[in-house]
Amino acid sequence: MSSTAPVQHARLTHPDGSPLRVLVVDDEPNIAELIAATLRYEGWDVRTAGDARTAERQVREDAPDLMVLDVMLPDQDGVTLLHRLREKGHDLPVLFLTARDAVEDRIAGLTAGGDDYVTKPFSLEEVVARLRGLLRRAGATAERPDATITVGDLVLDEDSREVTRAGEEVRLTATEFELLRFLMRNARRVVSKAQILDRVWSYDFGGRANVVELYVSYLRRKVDKGHEPMIHTLRGVGYVLKPAPGAE
Repeated sequence: MSSTAPVQHARLTHPDGSPLRVLVVDDEPNIAELIAATLRYEGWDVRTAGDARTAERQVREDAPDLMVLDVMLPDQDGVTLLHRLREKGHDLPVLFLTARDAVEDRIAGLTAGGDDYVTKPFSLEEVVARLRGLLRRAGATAERPDATITVGDLVLDEDSREVTRAGEEVRLTATEFELLRFLMRNARRVVSKAQILDRVWSYDFGGRANVVELYVSYLRRKVDKGHEPMIHTLRGVGYVLKPAPGAE
């Protein structure tokens, strides 16, 4: 059985139906595309830029709601770019990405008009959470047609982060929740260990694939305990989550 592409969340929109746009600015293509893919999966409309000049043009033309901005860019540093944008009246919230952890660097970014920052290496979960926080602080709202995923008698609420099976609460850690959400979004589809590592763990994760086996075993103990199993292993291929017999 072959795997298929993961299913995205429903598109995030403003109350008027227009998409929520994010501009990701990073000169490392692998990082930019991984962040962009994660945000698209979460329902955002995403654009990317690899330098300050392109980013400034895209802010002017696309009017993004938020920007993820790397401090170090090839043609101009991110702090200077943000100064220029603020001077031109662009007040979109900005999340800085920085490899620098010095207090003065953080202060410089925030003084330039940045709203928040994360330090590399970072988790993709943290970037998503920080952007949601910036959206709330800016007074913007996002609407998603349906924040609940249901597979058989297993129900996951993306907003409250609650999970139940057959009406009983299933308590999960943050990583277990992300893994289960990915499996449920791809219900009845085979996903490989590589796909899971890319989606659930941070971009710089250099660990072994057995971490996936470990967390799948954690999920099985919590989700399948006392029930017909839903999480299945296809040796040499990956994992698939599907409704238990009689719970379709």
